[in-house]
Amino acid sequence: MSSKGDKRKRVLRKDRTGANPFTVGLLVLVLAGIVVYAGFSKHVPFTHGFRVKAVFTNANNIRPNSPVRIAGVNIGKVKKVTAYKGGDGNMSLVTMEIDKAGLPIHKDATLKVRPRIFLEGNEFVDLSPGTPEAPTLSDGDTIPSTQTAAPVQFDQILTALQSDTRDSLKRLLDGYGTALTHQPTAAEDKTQDPDVQGKTAAEALNRSIDYAPGALKNASIVNQAFLGLDEHDLSGLVANTAKVTKALGSDPAQLQGFVTNFNTTLSALADEQDNLKATIGELGPTLTHTDRALVSLNASFPNTRAFAKEILPGVKETPATIDAAEPWIAQARKLVGPDELGGLTRELKPTTVDLARLVDGTLTALPQADLVSQCITHTILPTGDIKIQDGQFTSNEENYKEFWYAMVGLAGESQNFDGNGHYVRFAVGGGDQTVSTGKYGGAAGEKLYGRVNNPPLGTRPAFPGKRQPYNHTAACKDQRLPDLNGAKTGGADGGGGTPAPAAPAVTTPTVTTPAGTVPSTTTPLPVPALGVSTRSSSASGESLTAELVDRLNPFRKGAGK
Repeated sequence: MSSKGDKRKRVLRKDRTGANPFTVGLLVLVLAGIVVYAGFSKHVPFTHGFRVKAVFTNANNIRPNSPVRIAGVNIGKVKKVTAYKGGDGNMSLVTMEIDKAGLPIHKDATLKVRPRIFLEGNEFVDLSPGTPEAPTLSDGDTIPSTQTAAPVQFDQILTALQSDTRDSLKRLLDGYGTALTHQPTAAEDKTQDPDVQGKTAAEALNRSIDYAPGALKNASIVNQAFLGLDEHDLSGLVANTAKVTKALGSDPAQLQGFVTNFNTTLSALADEQDNLKATIGELGPTLTHTDRALVSLNASFPNTRAFAKEILPGVKETPATIDAAEPWIAQARKLVGPDELGGLTRELKPTTVDLARLVDGTLTALPQADLVSQCITHTILPTGDIKIQDGQFTSNEENYKEFWYAMVGLAGESQNFDGNGHYVRFAVGGGDQTVSTGKYGGAAGEKLYGRVNNPPLGTRPAFPGKRQPYNHTAACKDQRLPDLNGAKTGGADGGGGTPAPAAPAVTTPTVTTPAGTVPSTTTPLPVPALGVSTRSSSASGESLTAELVDRLNPFRKGAGK
């Protein structure tokens, strides 16, 4: 070991060389400074946090390091304030650095410059981060001036009241005072309401105070209605109005065009001020009628609400009803299609036209049928009901029955009575009495002669020698009924004979009337009066056809008596 140690050349401490102590100390100081800076600033050098820019029309008293707050809490600070190159030269571009606590910031965020408290001094940026529905801003994005606002400075107020502005305001106040105290002329009073004629504007305004209680009452009702029916209705209105206003302010060019067009609209209204005045004059009566209508409408609401409650079950069943009706609707659609009822309609169209013509013709035929019906009812049927008095041959049956009895007899004369066929059964014989017919076959006609055992009694009724008068201009229903019992019995030679036997008398009993007592009399049996039937179908409630069938029915009740 000694040999090895001897080989090494030992160097004394004072002779040794190494790092410079100054350099080492400087490095230690730099490292210590970096650590202290990072510990107190909490920021990594040469880096920055989330930054956002905003354009302000006026950024007075906003300086670097001015705080940025959300709801009064610091969430960042202003890094720098520079002139905005894209504006009119008066705008400022404020760059802000936002901490993580203030993120995210949305594109509809708004910023306002607000004064700090007295002890703090200067101003701060009040940030509203926007709505969650809007997209978020990225690092370095810029918020436009339409979403920022700056406070009005006192010097701006003084600048607005320049000498010319003050003079204009003075003239305005002087004109307003003159307008209130001006005494109107007769020409000016012509167009005014009678209640304010001859009064100044101030006096007229004082008169309007008399109507203030009613007007304010109605205004309070309107204001109460503006509060809404549910909670937050008014706040919702304000919020929505803010959104609309914000949307209008987001595009200055469009807003400017809107103001210009609105000014044009007002100018057009001003040109029609006479018509507008007349319209406003009619507004009062219109509101009165509207108020009455609304009162009536309000009175109908309870019934409407009750009806709405009652109809709810039916409304709930409507979907099921529609589902159940769909098959029927499908079948009905096919039924009314061109292959079914549609085709039938086309086929019936010509018939419908002919039916319409038939109806038109019926309008002419029905009056004639009515005349025939009245003729049968008032003339033919009453005549058939008369019982002919024929002495020993009287049957006491209505003559229409005797007619049909004769028809039965004639039919019976030609009936089969043996195997040889049809024969007319007459009692053939001779006698010493000669009878003859009248001439037949025209002017050169001949007479037929025959012989009977007994002399003929005559003919009934007797031939009068001329036709009975006939009025062809009178309707059948208005014709006089024939006097069937007033005819004479003709002689054997065809001449006049004896009158028919008198009709049996009928005794009319005494009848008490309001005018007195009518004594009983003995009068002949009356013939039915004109237009009155003893068996009128109208009286029995039956039709004319039913009456004829009833009379021709041999099996009806009372037939054959």
